[in-house]
Amino acid sequence: MADIQDIIAVIMVSAGAFFMLIGGIGIIRLPDFFARTHAIGKNDTLGIMLILGGLAVHVGFSLISVKLVIALLFVGLTNPTASHALAQSAIVSGLKPWFRGDEPDSGGEA
Repeated sequence: MADIQDIIAVIMVSAGAFFMLIGGIGIIRLPDFFARTHAIGKNDTLGIMLILGGLAVHVGFSLISVKLVIALLFVGLTNPTASHALAQSAIVSGLKPWFRGDEPDSGGEA
């Protein structure tokens, strides 16, 4: 039983680390604030939820796993909400989203 529990925990933590890595690459590669916020809002939320869930599976049923599940639910509720609030405040403050062909250094007409 402990072997299956450890295998599931390793798979979940590894998947979470993968999604966190993809979110980090998204921050570097994506063109504007809104796309970066989207990458963080989705990938990091899923990544941290998988890591916390994997840790809860590894620990088993105990007070520590209850605390990990509470943290998992807190992150699952607050991270997307915070990403949406950041994007909404950026729109309100006048930041324009990037569209294909809007590159500032595109060498447009002089």
